[in-house]
Amino acid sequence: MLQYCIMGHHTGLPDGGTNGDIAGDGTLHGRLKRKYLGRNDYSAYKNELKIEFPEIEERLKKLFQNHDRESIEKYAFFTRYIFSCLTDADYLDTEKVYSPDIDRELKSDFETAYTLLDEWQTNFPTDTELERARPRLLEQALRNSADSKSISILNMPTGSGKTYCSLKLAFEKIRSSGKKRIIYVIPYTSIIEQTAKFINDIFGNFVNVLQHHSNYSFEPDENASDEEASTAEKLRRSAENWDAPIIVTTSVQFFQSLYHYRSSSLRKLHNMADSVIIFDEVHLLPVKLLQPCLRAIGYVTKYLNSEAIFLSATMPDYSELFRRYMPGCEFSELISDKSDFAYFKKCKYAYLKGADYESVAEKAQGFRSSLIVVNKKKTAAEIYKLLSGNRFHLSAFMTPKHRSDVIEKIRTCLKNEEQVTVVSTSLIEAGVDLDFEAVFREAAGLDSILQSGGRCNREGRNESGSVYIFDTGEKMKGEFEIRTEIVRELLEEGYDISSDAAVREYYERLFKNYYDSIEDNTIYTAGMEFDRIPFRKYAEDFRFISEETVSVVINNCDEANKALQKIRSGGLKYKRELQQYSVSLRIRDEFKTAAEKGTISELSDGVYVLGNNDYYNPETGLDSYVTDDKIFG
Repeated sequence: MLQYCIMGHHTGLPDGGTNGDIAGDGTLHGRLKRKYLGRNDYSAYKNELKIEFPEIEERLKKLFQNHDRESIEKYAFFTRYIFSCLTDADYLDTEKVYSPDIDRELKSDFETAYTLLDEWQTNFPTDTELERARPRLLEQALRNSADSKSISILNMPTGSGKTYCSLKLAFEKIRSSGKKRIIYVIPYTSIIEQTAKFINDIFGNFVNVLQHHSNYSFEPDENASDEEASTAEKLRRSAENWDAPIIVTTSVQFFQSLYHYRSSSLRKLHNMADSVIIFDEVHLLPVKLLQPCLRAIGYVTKYLNSEAIFLSATMPDYSELFRRYMPGCEFSELISDKSDFAYFKKCKYAYLKGADYESVAEKAQGFRSSLIVVNKKKTAAEIYKLLSGNRFHLSAFMTPKHRSDVIEKIRTCLKNEEQVTVVSTSLIEAGVDLDFEAVFREAAGLDSILQSGGRCNREGRNESGSVYIFDTGEKMKGEFEIRTEIVRELLEEGYDISSDAAVREYYERLFKNYYDSIEDNTIYTAGMEFDRIPFRKYAEDFRFISEETVSVVINNCDEANKALQKIRSGGLKYKRELQQYSVSLRIRDEFKTAAEKGTISELSDGVYVLGNNDYYNPETGLDSYVTDDKIFG
């Protein structure tokens, strides 16, 4: 274990390799065969260990007494953990030598923050039955959390106040058990800023909140005070090792910080100890990665004194997977009485089999406010052209800044009860707090459909809303098509798609379909010894996002131009600022096609810019011509 960590100190954890590896190989076995002439013999450390720590050998033997899958996975986790401690300590000690005056201390007045969180709750409206149900669910979760296990399941309907409830639970756990930090893990960057703003608005003056994701820039505003600039620099440093009181991050960052081989990622791992970790929209964990993801959560909670909260409105039954991949970890349901869930069933679902886009667009415009959610960016643009009147478009072909501006315009229209029709890709499904009279969702996975339904009659102002599932029969790829086909089966079999029974059946069929893929995703192979673990190879194969993307900057506003000017002046550290004004393109097809057409140019190392702003529509974003492999006449 120590050999892996010491040899990987600068280059990252190596693969174990085999006895047949030669001295030039980068594996553990290969490096052990290198000749270090003139070096001292350090074998005396063995005697020192026997004198100082006589019980260590027996403890390790007991912990790793077998060479089965569970022992190898556990051993690999602890090796990464020790590597995290080693490399972070090295970074920090080096920093102290060369920059002894650096201040890393962040504000962490949890007690005042807890009081402010309580005060914020007093502003909850209680005019309707739905609004009165929210505090009852909160009280039930808090009551049950007193006896909760290391993993708490918080299954609450869309619109019931899950975010606030999870934060309240986390603060209660910090007060009762002395945990050091809260880590809030969110699958989408599109909703991280909203959650972080919610947290900052309540108690940001007393507890610093670290946002760690691709869209966040640590550079302070030009008009920032000295204190604000100092805090921004502290947060930038804390992003290196997550030594912060509250961290809001992505699922990608969190799990790659557990399974990477490089020190730049792994040095965060040891600071996941003594934490309350909230997994928002936990149902969105990639199915094929369920084994490593659940194992990691199990080890962090069982061995590092942390607690986890699983949060979802469409919670899968993970109990069997827990037993297989998290042995010895206890979990508990925080909401046992679900009678209040009825107040959040605010809409009825109907199936429009064989519908086309024209009929959907026409039907949607018959409502005062309606939302159409589709699977592809190109489809969203096509339907938008079919709409008339007060219409809006949302997709990932728009920059984050553009999308935020459009969402605010939509929110204003809804507040003023203006007629409005919105067409969007799935990015609107999670965390976007909008309320429509009717929702139309193209056939997809059950979780996506129910998340879209959560935008319908959200506040229960009408007796009932209408959610229409329309199915053009278009085939999708891979897991998406499998999820969609299961939903088609459930609809044909007469399931109430919004019922608990449908949710259970959906995930049971999905997990059964992927049983082999889930079971095979392990670092272990039969007969593996502890000195042959493929740390690097497994890390390279561990892809939380299956398709890599490249950001292309849209230089169509003053803010984007200013950021680009900084880049041109040699300030690559400002790349993060450009995320708000960029569109992400898939490398294998969209980016490749755009590059071949000459519609993008490379400004500097890894910074790409759209060459002609005529290809960026102020309503629908990037023109599909840029990424379509067909050259239009």
